[in-house]
Amino acid sequence: MKDELSFLQQAIALAKRSIMNGGGPFGAVVARNGKIIAEANNVVVSSHDPTAHAEILAIRKASASLKSHDLSDCVIYASCEPCPMCLGAIYWSGIKRVVYAADRKNAAAAGFNDGLIYDEIILNPSERKVVFIQFSDAGGEEVFKEWDEYEGKIPY
Repeated sequence: MKDELSFLQQAIALAKRSIMNGGGPFGAVVARNGKIIAEANNVVVSSHDPTAHAEILAIRKASASLKSHDLSDCVIYASCEPCPMCLGAIYWSGIKRVVYAADRKNAAAAGFNDGLIYDEIILNPSERKVVFIQFSDAGGEEVFKEWDEYEGKIPY
């Protein structure tokens, strides 16, 4: 519990530092076995990368450090409840525990409203505000057939 609070406070400190360095007010720490593996802050504006959220960057650093795409034995500490994109990355990485401070309502009040994404993601693609067009006869299914038959695959 003591480690968890200190890791969460480190994520918050990263978020505060990020503001002073022109980044967004978000920080994240990935820990394993009571030790910090990676940490990052939001650099969306400075990197000109809309995916450069603190959690995404911390997950990338942790994966590189551990030389593994599987972070199932790690915990992520975030200054704020992860957005839908970061939540997806957390699930894909296998992380099973998220500890955070502020929530999505706090983020929305500060101008970071993910409500539209939460609302849109449950819709059928044809009902979303972003136009989705599927060409089902373009050969995309063949790629998955090849994957199914490929003996050298590493499932994830």
